[in-house]
Amino acid sequence: MEVLLKADLPLPLFIRGKVRDTYKLGDHLLIVATDRISVFDVVLPDGIPDKGLVLNQLSAYWFNETRGLVTNHVIEVVEDVGCLDAYLPEKDRFPYPAYLAGRSMVVRKVKLIPVECVVRGYLAGSGWVEYQKSGSVCGISLPEGLRESEELLEPIFTPTTKAEPPEHDEPMSMDDVKDQLGEALAEKLKDSCISIYSFARERARDRGIIIADTKFEFGLDNGELILIDELLTPDSSRFWPANQYQVGWSQPSYDKQPVRDWTEATGWDKSPPAPMLTQEVIESTTQRYREAYERLTGRKLKEY
Repeated sequence: MEVLLKADLPLPLFIRGKVRDTYKLGDHLLIVATDRISVFDVVLPDGIPDKGLVLNQLSAYWFNETRGLVTNHVIEVVEDVGCLDAYLPEKDRFPYPAYLAGRSMVVRKVKLIPVECVVRGYLAGSGWVEYQKSGSVCGISLPEGLRESEELLEPIFTPTTKAEPPEHDEPMSMDDVKDQLGEALAEKLKDSCISIYSFARERARDRGIIIADTKFEFGLDNGELILIDELLTPDSSRFWPANQYQVGWSQPSYDKQPVRDWTEATGWDKSPPAPMLTQEVIESTTQRYREAYERLTGRKLKEY
């Protein structure tokens, strides 16, 4: 399987993120999901085959399923690269690489809201670490005696800053978000996040997957709140197999947590450069990502 580590298009580059390469496409943006993988905000030297296909197609699935809850930025998922002609004047068209099919989408250009919107339904990861120290997560007090991976009484909104590498995201309280965005927008952001998470959690549970937590990003378009970036993917969420769930310790997962665990076990200090992955880690990660897609959507991953 070929791996795409970097898109190379004759279009103005809008931003190259840890995983996605985004280009200006006339009045819109073209987001290309590569096969890069990052942990602890560091991009690893190895790509994960099929990862970009999974991220793009799973995001497209969830954007479609949740469009009745909140407006999102998707204009068109690129199934046939010829569709891009509609967004470019004839003089600017070029031979579109085949890899764009299935791993890219045309989206609205909006003003980014600089908050990482995290929703937690279970106590895991950094939330569990913080709870052990303070009994709270992002300033939200939780009942005493909770155990690792335990389901919370209700989902909680635990936003963070949106830092540029090498800086790391820092927890924000709801008051912090209100100070930054204003009370009305902050409350709408929180309500939208809880609504999307609650919907997706029930849908996933029916498919045998627990969504323990997830991260959303939003923008504004003429004052309208727009859901952007990726949605409910193994990169942005913790996916646990429901039939193996047991409270009290870390869970097996369909996401990239095993990659984080493997890199930590090497003794890596979480600063660039990151270690090379073993073939076993690469292949098992591809398998997990594909299985997450197929279980959540009920479809086979479309090959191009």
